[in-house]
Amino acid sequence: MNLINIAILHPFRVQNDDNMTEGLRMINNKKVAVIMPAYNAEKTLEQTYNELYKDIIDEIILVDDNSSDKTKEVAKRLGITTIVHDKNKGYGGNQKTCYTAALKTDADIIIMVHPDYQYTPKLVPAMATMIAFDEYDACIASRFIGKGALEGGMPLYKFVANKCLTFIQNLLMGERLTEYHTGFRAFSREVLEKCPLKDCNDDFVFDNEMLALVFYKGFSVGQISCPTKYFPDASSINFMRSCKYGFGCLRVSMLYALAKLGIYKSKIFKNNAKTLDKNEELPYLN
Repeated sequence: MNLINIAILHPFRVQNDDNMTEGLRMINNKKVAVIMPAYNAEKTLEQTYNELYKDIIDEIILVDDNSSDKTKEVAKRLGITTIVHDKNKGYGGNQKTCYTAALKTDADIIIMVHPDYQYTPKLVPAMATMIAFDEYDACIASRFIGKGALEGGMPLYKFVANKCLTFIQNLLMGERLTEYHTGFRAFSREVLEKCPLKDCNDDFVFDNEMLALVFYKGFSVGQISCPTKYFPDASSINFMRSCKYGFGCLRVSMLYALAKLGIYKSKIFKNNAKTLDKNEELPYLN
């Protein structure tokens, strides 16, 4: 097989001219890790895993947040590196473990894929590429570029709330994102090392705090259109928790604005805020 054929079959890889026996390198020589924060994802995990383009992925890590189903058993059967919390630490707490585990692997690009199959894993190569060639430090897959959200079954109240929240947050933060609330995200290693994620909230507002910190530290964020699917087995929070989350997001944006203006710095925006410790011991499942 000649070099032209290799390039066609592996569009995301670069040929190693120095030593053909070393094989092919990943996207621009960057190591890619996929993390999966999981809670009761037994029914959808395998379908999500099967659609990952593994030719460009070096590590797949799942953190089971004390699920009551067989999520960890499915993960081990699929050969996924699995970490299991002995108690539920919340969505944000789960991500902290995910990102810590990814840092331990020395990955250059870390992509969060929810194992509930609400977002298509097929976009992982596109998101990785946006970071691998140093165009962006982070990338979000937005459900609001195009018509994907409502067509995918997003409840109307969530659609309206998301649009309104995003509009207000863009005003407060001086940004132009199409949404702040997607769970499909990619980050460079530098983002995870420099943003003080250890001090972020352990609940759903973690996502918003993380994006606020990304902007606060001066990192760039790219966006890509992403279809979404809402169905019974896809994870979703109820109306009351959605309201709590919404007010939490507004609070994060206001605190961000105050910090940028130099008026007041809340915990996560202070210079002594804690970053993740890649030397932290994690409960890997043997």
